[in-house]
Amino acid sequence: MKLAAYLKRGGVIAYPTESCYGLGCDPRNRRAIRRLIRLKGRSAAKGLLLIADRFRRLEPFMRPLNAADRARIGRTWPGPVTWVVPASTACPPELTGGRPTIAVRVTAHRGAARLCRSLRMALVSTSANKSGKKPAKTAIECRRIFGARVRVIDGRIGTRKRPSTLIDLATGTLLRP
Repeated sequence: MKLAAYLKRGGVIAYPTESCYGLGCDPRNRRAIRRLIRLKGRSAAKGLLLIADRFRRLEPFMRPLNAADRARIGRTWPGPVTWVVPASTACPPELTGGRPTIAVRVTAHRGAARLCRSLRMALVSTSANKSGKKPAKTAIECRRIFGARVRVIDGRIGTRKRPSTLIDLATGTLLRP
């Protein structure tokens, strides 16, 4: 089965990102998002973040930004900086954890960017692990943790030792260094 069709039907994938494997799904598929949250054992109130290969794939999930904010964000992308921005009214509440904001990033990880480009979509991106456990660093670990419930994309993670930096656009507050 083609990956795009699998995701459209509610599939969850594990794929390499900057510092670890990520769990992802189609951010427009609310059933898939809920499934991903259950697989992780994560509180839905935490919200999730989205990655993409380019800014325009994130735009449907965000309210329009003014030129200054867009330029500020643009200076950090592609790269390991995730911004918390106002969510659009079309953004599924499962992504935001019920908040009026969504976390977004244009990834610099070549494999993750290539995946988004080939799928022509943004992806949900959260670390591939059970909540509270260490993130998986390899495809083998992902298969051990999630088995056949997740389709694992083989590849190499990036060299970052920490998750992406997280910044609130409205306040400039550094939420995760």
